[in-house]
Amino acid sequence: MGITITKDLLVLASKTIRSNVASLAPLILPTSERLLPLPNHLIRSFHVANIKPHVSNVKRVVDHFFPHVGARPVRDKVQRIIGMSERQMEASRMTLYGFGNTSSSSVWYELAYGEAKGRIRRGDRVWHIAYESGFKCCSVFWKTIRTIDNKEKNPWSDVIDEFPMVDVDPHSRETFPYAFEPSK
Repeated sequence: MGITITKDLLVLASKTIRSNVASLAPLILPTSERLLPLPNHLIRSFHVANIKPHVSNVKRVVDHFFPHVGARPVRDKVQRIIGMSERQMEASRMTLYGFGNTSSSSVWYELAYGEAKGRIRRGDRVWHIAYESGFKCCSVFWKTIRTIDNKEKNPWSDVIDEFPMVDVDPHSRETFPYAFEPSK
């Protein structure tokens, strides 16, 4: 039983996520970063050179990144596309471990993880990105208005000190019962 993830899904996911980032970038990036795609677009439009489309560096304006926990191959692809570190992906991986794949609602468990760890402060910029079947992708960019007391009611409150699970093997089905392996 389970789901099979083919390479076609990863290609589609990659295109959809890049498109989402390209749509979000002009809304959140500083002017200097917003101008970078222009020369790239002109070079590609006039066939001066065969280059890849420019992908904006949204990491410059994001303090916390919370991607949908989804299947491991898709999550790993998102990490590579956006260039996020293991620490930035920690909440996603630990949410999958703690709650399983709760679909798009997983981004709220990830936010709660960051709050319970005391990492989210007033003024921090938070990016939620979720994707669903079809392949749809949606982003929300927040600026926090207050620091949350990590002792407040939180789904992670009673176990947060046990995380991150450093000895967890992310490739083990026993450790991550809801993780799906890619098709061979």
